[in-house]
Amino acid sequence: MACRSERLGTCQCNLDPVNSILFRMLNSGSSENTGLHRHICNPNRGCPCDRNRKVLLKNPDVICKKASEVLLKTVTFIRNLPSFYQLLQDDQILLVRKCWAPLFVLGLAQERVDFEWEELSVPSLLKTILLNQSSGDITLASDAGVPYKEVQRLQMFLHKLWSLNICTKEYAYLKGMVLFNPEIRGMRFPQYVHTLQLEAQHTLMEFTSMMQNMSHGRFTWMLEALDILKATDSEVITELFFRPISGEIILEDLLLETLFFKLK
Repeated sequence: MACRSERLGTCQCNLDPVNSILFRMLNSGSSENTGLHRHICNPNRGCPCDRNRKVLLKNPDVICKKASEVLLKTVTFIRNLPSFYQLLQDDQILLVRKCWAPLFVLGLAQERVDFEWEELSVPSLLKTILLNQSSGDITLASDAGVPYKEVQRLQMFLHKLWSLNICTKEYAYLKGMVLFNPEIRGMRFPQYVHTLQLEAQHTLMEFTSMMQNMSHGRFTWMLEALDILKATDSEVITELFFRPISGEIILEDLLLETLFFKLK
């Protein structure tokens, strides 16, 4: 995030403890001996205050409904894969638990679900104490929202996919490559899962080459996109798109029940 402060070299969070009124009130001595330094925003490293920013959906009623529809279509996609049901049930459960979030993100991209967010305003500890709020309120406030950086990364990823104008078949092959992930620990037959992934990858490569006049650049970027998808945090996805409507429901368990898996 670019620094937006009018003062060159400082960031928008305005953290300047050395010159703050409160600091001067509590420390009558010179700031030269305190060991504290002004908060400087380095454009090359990004603003440190971004790490503490939390955001929420701006229109949760609308976006959460669209997200639920995408999740249902994700379940339908898995259900319509005969090769998936040829796996042992234990392997099926592992794949769903570990892969539903990146599959869902691909679904967001395919359905072109864009969203706006708003920053969560969390009062400072000092302000909370001065307003005589309980410590429980502080904890609840700090737990709300999702990291801004995660949401920013998600939106950038979606817009990149949209710029490629990926077609329905390409999305299907990408989803197959994501679902059949042999790198998940604990699977009984990872070799078979790897075979299914290679099959989806080979089909995608052939289809993309045919549609793009034998150009491999598009296919290469799609493979790089899958590497980015692997870092998808299911907790972030749940908190952002489903917590407002599902509460404390464990989404993975709900998905498995929807797929008629008998949980152990």
